[in-house]
Amino acid sequence: MAENKRDYYEVLGIQKGASEDEIKKAFKKKAREYHPDLHPDDPTCEEKMKEVNEAYEVLSDPEKKQRYDQFGHAGVDPSYGGGGGFEGGFGGFGDMGDILENIFGGFGFSGGSSRSSANTPRRGNDINEYVTIDFMEACKGKKQDIKLNRMTVCDSCGGSGAESGTAPETCPDCQGRGQVKTTQRTPFGAISSTKVCQRCGGKGKIIKTPCSKCRGAGRVKTAKTINFDIPAGIADGQTIRLSGQGDCGVNGGTAGDLNITVSVKSHPLFTREGYDIHCEIPVTYAQAVLGDEITVPTIDGNVKYNISEGTQTGTVFRLKGKGVQKLHRSDRGNQYVKINVEVPKNLTKKQKDLLVKFEDSLSDKNYAKRQSFFDKIKDKIDKAF
Repeated sequence: MAENKRDYYEVLGIQKGASEDEIKKAFKKKAREYHPDLHPDDPTCEEKMKEVNEAYEVLSDPEKKQRYDQFGHAGVDPSYGGGGGFEGGFGGFGDMGDILENIFGGFGFSGGSSRSSANTPRRGNDINEYVTIDFMEACKGKKQDIKLNRMTVCDSCGGSGAESGTAPETCPDCQGRGQVKTTQRTPFGAISSTKVCQRCGGKGKIIKTPCSKCRGAGRVKTAKTINFDIPAGIADGQTIRLSGQGDCGVNGGTAGDLNITVSVKSHPLFTREGYDIHCEIPVTYAQAVLGDEITVPTIDGNVKYNISEGTQTGTVFRLKGKGVQKLHRSDRGNQYVKINVEVPKNLTKKQKDLLVKFEDSLSDKNYAKRQSFFDKIKDKIDKAF
């Protein structure tokens, strides 16, 4: 409702009596804050920008500003408060195209010019895809194929949208400007407004014979297989970006990117933390007691490692440089191997008797943890007495 309009000075955030320069600076500030081109994800910006446009159109015009200062909204909008209306007075977002273009031309966008928006080169959309690879492939790297559908320039019309042998023609309604101006007489004089040309949609050109392949769009969906490198050391969830491999742009704009997120399958033996590899290796009771040369699997194949006498369950040793190659580097992480001592099961009576005799032959000094425990108890007793 017109009656609910906010005060124009409040809309621009300035005081009544502000100078022309202050009004212009305030408008530029609000335009940066609310212009839809700068905030495409905020649906409220267009309405807010319309309000800012309306306030600026009045306050930047000395004659309109004088009437507004004297009579308020009724002085510049006869429809305010229920009076007779007239078309094209204020508030049209497209009506401020020329003003915005003059002010924001240096910032690289049209400031609301519909023609510029229709013909401005626009970057193509990014494409997001996913691939799944094995654990070892992630460690070593590989070449990978991916099939996708992406927008490409129509090869039949070369992107013009016109059937081969024809070309877009200048729009007769707007004479190629993409906009049409209308002037209406009001009690306060003639008011001009600029609107998007409905015939050409702001492009300034019309296609009388659309391309039969792309139907005038200039772009078509094309199936393509792309071969790319998955680098050694890539981790689960990381994304590879292939620049310019997304959808082609519009009006000659650059192509978008292809973003490929990599999912890495788990491994039955190895786990990964950063660029380090972890695994657990079982050894027999005799190997742990006597020490032995054991075989340790790595991502490069099996290697030999000597464990010392009396190796305990939970002991971890490091194989330097046997981890994953660091991404885009030549050095590698390490491999950490945890020892699990297997306790024999299903012993025969003879084996059990031998084990009992063996146990009876041991003393506390053969058990490092047990001896340490008794030493601590003895120490506490000695201190107590």
